Amino acid sequence: MASLFSLLAQPMFDFLGPERSHAMAIQALKSGLYPRARNNNPRLEVEVFGIKFPNPLGIAAGFDKNAEVPDAILNMGFGFAEVGTVTPKPQRGNPRPRVFRLVDEHAVINRLGFNNQGHDVVCGRLMQRAHRPGIVGVNIGVNKDSPDRMADFIAGIRGFYDLAEYFTINISSPNTPGLRDFQTKENLVELMERVLAERVGLRQEQGRNVPILFKFSPDLTDKDLADIAKICLKQKVDGVIISNTTITRENISGARAKEQGGLSGSPLFALSTAKLAQFYLLTKGKIPLIGVGGIDSPETAYAKIKAGASLLQLYTGLIYQGFELIGKIKHGLVAQLEADGYKTIAEAVGKDAKSLAKL
Repeated sequence: MASLFSLLAQPMFDFLGPERSHAMAIQALKSGLYPRARNNNPRLEVEVFGIKFPNPLGIAAGFDKNAEVPDAILNMGFGFAEVGTVTPKPQRGNPRPRVFRLVDEHAVINRLGFNNQGHDVVCGRLMQRAHRPGIVGVNIGVNKDSPDRMADFIAGIRGFYDLAEYFTINISSPNTPGLRDFQTKENLVELMERVLAERVGLRQEQGRNVPILFKFSPDLTDKDLADIAKICLKQKVDGVIISNTTITRENISGARAKEQGGLSGSPLFALSTAKLAQFYLLTKGKIPLIGVGGIDSPETAYAKIKAGASLLQLYTGLIYQGFELIGKIKHGLVAQLEADGYKTIAEAVGKDAKSLAKL
């Protein structure tokens, strides 16, 4: 079973097309044909924003857009699964082709544009698994043609509040025109105030607090990042994800490098890790961070932790290495902790932030 996923992940299957290959992987997971993970090493347990994670490794939004296989993802060894990005109304996304593999660089460029089946469908699927164990977060976005994008985010919080273990507010995808405008100072303050105010009411109604995280771009300037850090501290946000894909094209070449969209994978590692470390230093470690971008080995995973991440997410690395990467990273993290004399992940968080912020 493990070899099936390794085979599907190989670039030789590029003739199927990235989206078709992805659909095949989802179908295989739905059928139950996947390797089950062993128990987690207690050293990998992480507790942040009131949630106890069995290990710090999660799958990033974009893999399970429509909440079709969150339990399979968890059974394979991930500590948490993030579904979405999901928008209020179903959305086809941008015209195809819209996903491009850069095999030599172990990278992907996508301009999918929040293709998903909408709130109602995803909500229905999450309701079917509502009483099962495991941490499932919901990544929420906006419809491209929405007349009130702020209202779209509020609708996501309201619609999934009793089903999500946490929320991610996606304001950093480069594939929805104008979405990154929410990262500007004035817009971000208004968005956070409205979203967090909505949670106050829902918390009173339902008697549970659902953490709300915000996902930012790696393309922010140092000044923008500093402004955002101040706002996040003032608004007392639960957590931050750094980062989404980049529109820069450093360290890649060839015809596909010119395709529009967000770049993920190995070339994103240095940039996203530097931004992660900078944000950790700007907030003095007071806000839990999820590190994303270019994780494809135990070494890159551990570097994110030492840059300031309490939790990790990956996706593109699976395309090139298969689902065996999950166990490889977890095993490697334990070895790294032992080598450095740390008993837990928490002890290693941010230890190299000053040096990694200068990458």
